Amino acid sequence: MATLKDIADKSGYSIATVSRVLSNDQSLSVTDQTRKKIYEIAAQLNYRRKIVRPEVKNIVFLYWLTDVEELEDIYFKTMRKNIERIANDYHVNLSVLKVKEGIESVPQNTEGFIAVGSFLKAELEYLHTITPNGVFLDATPDPEYDSVRPDLVGTTKNAIKYLRELGHEKIGFIGGTYFNPDTKENEPDIREVTFREEMQKNGLMDSDFILTRRRFSIDTGFHLMKQIIETRKKDMPTAFFVAADPIAIGVLQALNQYNISVPERVSVVSINNISVTKYVSPPLTTFAVDIPELSRLAVELLIERVLRNRRATKTIYLGTELVERASAFPLNE
Repeated sequence: MATLKDIADKSGYSIATVSRVLSNDQSLSVTDQTRKKIYEIAAQLNYRRKIVRPEVKNIVFLYWLTDVEELEDIYFKTMRKNIERIANDYHVNLSVLKVKEGIESVPQNTEGFIAVGSFLKAELEYLHTITPNGVFLDATPDPEYDSVRPDLVGTTKNAIKYLRELGHEKIGFIGGTYFNPDTKENEPDIREVTFREEMQKNGLMDSDFILTRRRFSIDTGFHLMKQIIETRKKDMPTAFFVAADPIAIGVLQALNQYNISVPERVSVVSINNISVTKYVSPPLTTFAVDIPELSRLAVELLIERVLRNRRATKTIYLGTELVERASAFPLNE
């Protein structure tokens, strides 16, 4: 096991200096380069003593969503709050920039960034002129930067499997689309793409019951479910997989308004497990995304890049966990 003396010998600094740096003694008059070197060597030697983390400066959080988008989907608001909290716990000095401020507002001395939202190709190119250290949450728009995201492909497959195990074969999909900021076009989200592929593979595809709209919002779910009820009520599916909880809440509102029983007539399964899902009527069965863990991984990946000079990029897919509530029910039970 590595000792303070090992770190001192390799770094060329005294044991006293090494000890005070690893204890984050800010009264010690040494350069940032000295602190960085000692932390790097401690990491290389797997120094196990619990140390106070050094402050990581000049980091920006690019929160590239509008106020309306955050209001519509509490998932992103929860993510923002977790990033800010965990960054503080890890002594990461984080400055938050929003999309309305523009990419040019990123300071030239930025050492790294964490980013959420949709970015133009030109914005990504601009970031490359600033820093090689970046982590994207919930997407992988640039393979030269790290990313952390929920495994939506695996979750979609698991949702279909779960509903089929409950006896459902006629399964619909209600979701949102990905807005490409470069082309200004709405494109299929990975959940829709995977749903189509899996249903086609299993001989269960019915494109009439795959409906999407631009926003991942309650309004999207309500209007798409209302459209199905008013046009295809008699032969609509016995179950729906919904791309996100806000959309699913709108779906439940429409079904309740038209007196269609959930889950006796229609089962509903979603993704995210936002706080309100346990309180809607009926409580929503959903695949939980561990937002605190996503946020923690993003901060740790950035620290690896900035403090340890890691250059190989990482993409981490985080699995989800099924939370069974009253909105899904075995068919004909």
